Amino acid sequence: MKFNLPVIILKGAVLLPESEIRLEFSDEISKNIIEESSLFHDNNILVVTQNGIDENVIISELPSIGTISHINTKLELPNGSIRITLKGLKRARIVEYINVTKNSIESIVSTIKNETIDDETNKGLLRKLNLELENYIARVPYMSNSFLSLIADTTDLAKITDIIANYLPLDLNQKLEYLYEINTIKRVEKMLKDMYLEEQLFNIEESIDTKVKKELDNEEKNLYLKEKIRHLQNEIGESSPKDEDVKNLKEKLMALSINIDIKNKLLYEIDRYDHMSSNSPELSILRNYIDFMLSLPWNIYTDDIESFSLVRESLDKSHYDLKEVKERIIEYLAVKKHSKDLNAPIICLVGPPGVGKTTLAASIAKSMGRNFVHISLGGVDDEAIIKGHIRTYLGAEPGKIMDGIRRAKSSNPVFLIDEIDKISSNYKGDPRSALLEVLDSTNKQFKDNYVEEEYDLSKVLFIATANNVDLIPDELKDRLEIINIDGYTELEKVEITKKYLIPKICLSHGIKNINISDEKILEIIRYYTKEAGVRELERQISKIVRHLVTDKVLNNKKIVYTIKDIEHFLGNRIYENDLITSEVGSVNALAISNYGGDVVTVECDHYKGSGNIILTGLLGDVILDSAKISLSYIKANSSLFGIDDSIFNNDIHINIPNMSLKKDGPSAGIAITLAIISDLTGLKVSKNIAFTGEMTLRGNILKIGGLKEKVIGAYINNIEKIFFPKSNLDELNSIPDEVKEKIEFIPVNNFKEVYDYLKNIS
Repeated sequence: MKFNLPVIILKGAVLLPESEIRLEFSDEISKNIIEESSLFHDNNILVVTQNGIDENVIISELPSIGTISHINTKLELPNGSIRITLKGLKRARIVEYINVTKNSIESIVSTIKNETIDDETNKGLLRKLNLELENYIARVPYMSNSFLSLIADTTDLAKITDIIANYLPLDLNQKLEYLYEINTIKRVEKMLKDMYLEEQLFNIEESIDTKVKKELDNEEKNLYLKEKIRHLQNEIGESSPKDEDVKNLKEKLMALSINIDIKNKLLYEIDRYDHMSSNSPELSILRNYIDFMLSLPWNIYTDDIESFSLVRESLDKSHYDLKEVKERIIEYLAVKKHSKDLNAPIICLVGPPGVGKTTLAASIAKSMGRNFVHISLGGVDDEAIIKGHIRTYLGAEPGKIMDGIRRAKSSNPVFLIDEIDKISSNYKGDPRSALLEVLDSTNKQFKDNYVEEEYDLSKVLFIATANNVDLIPDELKDRLEIINIDGYTELEKVEITKKYLIPKICLSHGIKNINISDEKILEIIRYYTKEAGVRELERQISKIVRHLVTDKVLNNKKIVYTIKDIEHFLGNRIYENDLITSEVGSVNALAISNYGGDVVTVECDHYKGSGNIILTGLLGDVILDSAKISLSYIKANSSLFGIDDSIFNNDIHINIPNMSLKKDGPSAGIAITLAIISDLTGLKVSKNIAFTGEMTLRGNILKIGGLKEKVIGAYINNIEKIFFPKSNLDELNSIPDEVKEKIEFIPVNNFKEVYDYLKNIS
């Protein structure tokens, strides 16, 4: 009979029928397999052993025989791990491994029936086995007789061999031989042979003990065990694989350019590993530590490309514009060439999603001739993820920084720390504080908890990215050189599409470049994307190219390389840029969203009530306070705006549409104030005008952040006039000329200037 079972793969251990094993899992994959066993397979599971030390699972190399086992106990530990006890039931032949994914492996199995043994043969083998077992236990003192009670009342020869095999001092390969041998009589013969051999080895060992003890004096006692093993190996004519392993580890260590103290410590750890029993649970932990330490690029550095023209050419080839970033890299290389001891800067690229922050960091590494490594800190709330776990902890691992250095294979890579504005802290520690140590520009003595030794990070070029500079903790911001990468204008996106996106996408799809006119690219930008960067734009261009390639492959059509009808490929328009009509109580405000700069509508209405202010639109605390300030300012200056004080007995409702998007920040102060006045007085504000600026109770307009992004968002949404704080006037120099040509900018210091201007044109 064939049936399906989920599979657990053991490394370095074997589960025989009639034996138990306790396992502990912390990874989600194993937890899912255990859960699947409980829900669908009555807690039954197939256990197989992967031979060798390769971490990757190769299905074709997995065995064809395994052990059907039952989960006897399951315990969820406080650290999130699951501990289970498995009881081996019987051998099974694996017909096929199926449903092989990154998350699980299943199998189709059939049970193996024990062959029929006639009573006379069975009785004779049982008698012989019991007799030799009694002699063996009496002769070999470290062999326990505790298992004899398990076989005392059974005549099932197959069951007896499996029980005894679990108690014999067998290595991994010997246990596998017992598992894979399905013939019971042959297992008995092998068991008798192994017991004879073990008795002989014990006799030799006793003889060697006597010889070795006579040769050793007090100073050589610490070498006793190793010397005994060496003599034993000489007697049986074999060498230990572990000796070769230790020899290779020491050769790797000697080849490293490493501090003498660290080298001596690793020699000590390798010697510990050499003397440690193969059954010790600490063996694999120690080996993993040694392997990690030997894989670190101690004092390995790549040479920087010193041709500034080549660096600039490489950056220009990969990214459009971004002059400030490119100039900063050239400056760094120039000063480094002049001063060899220059520490690497810590650059932080700040901008909305899709503007090329991550790819720019990779391009910087390529242009400088350095290795590149990338980690993300989005959602990280445990400082151990950055600085590693203490090595004595179960499941301890190095932190992301040292693991990144290992993957970089050099000690001076370009190291990208993504989403630095999205880390947080809780009871597990404060990862922001751990990051302070990493981002110390003079950090030559960074110490990871797992590595336990100082590592020089001063030559690493750290590049951080963030979407919102205001969310970066001040103590971190102090160590960063902030470079803003603002959203692109439509004309910039057109150039990026023609020079970068289309060639890149066509090359990856195996066709020559397609031709899309500037007008059609603008149509894609305006009506099929809504973003500050070009990520969605790249997806839409890819959609067109995929359509062309699919038609060629499936319908045998020739590829049309000039694209004229956009809707044929992309369907109906997704976005329309028409704003609200000019109506009482509605005002446009400039904001920054996940798409970059944007225009939002602030709408106001009043009705009979008790003087309450109602605010809706998923608003944050800061914008709620702005609304209260706006209403207080209007009440205090009601005569200026021609408002009868009795109207404030009504309820006033302020809403900012798009309930799914949270909105916060003080810069909507002008727009909220104007929306209330418009509703209470009937003043109409044109749909082509937008406002940004924080307001005080006295009506003063304060400086705001992100003006360039907001202006670009206004430009995309066809805004023609912008009121903004006069204190932001110097930032107009950074606004692209094409934007300034289409938008009129009106700087103001006080709300009265806004009101008077609109009153005069109404």
